[in-house]
Amino acid sequence: MDILHLVDRLEEIVKRSKQLPFSNLRFVDERHLWPLLDQMRISIPDEVRRAERIMREKERTMAQAQEEAERIVTLARTEAAQLTAEHAIAQAAETQAASIRERAMREAGNIRTGADDYAFDVLCKLEEDLKRALTVTENGIRTIQAERERKKDNPPVKEQDDSDGKTA
Repeated sequence: MDILHLVDRLEEIVKRSKQLPFSNLRFVDERHLWPLLDQMRISIPDEVRRAERIMREKERTMAQAQEEAERIVTLARTEAAQLTAEHAIAQAAETQAASIRERAMREAGNIRTGADDYAFDVLCKLEEDLKRALTVTENGIRTIQAERERKKDNPPVKEQDDSDGKTA
């Protein structure tokens, strides 16, 4: 389940809870809160696995780019070696090989940069999502703790029976 959806559900639970008059405190029904927190605990590792998968894709893309660059360089060297038969052709081959190497390195660098940018963007978004979820969770915990402290400090008053223990 998407962590943002769970955060939205948590927010709805808090919004639907009754607010104490003249305060920012709310009564939150724990029966709705605990299952949602459990779902969040399950969902966050899914988000982490997704980030790890993105990192593996980035590494695979970089490896492919490196292999392609090496293939292009090898191809350029092979072509250069074949063209060394004549001096003028050898010079042209050197120039072409250098150009191919430079283009291959430039393309490999562009691919690496693109993969890095993509992974960085995804990881930053994931970090924001996780921070937002953590903040909401911490706020919920603080609210529940404050409510518990308030209940501990102000226990409910029991009504006394006026019948003095006598039955009519």
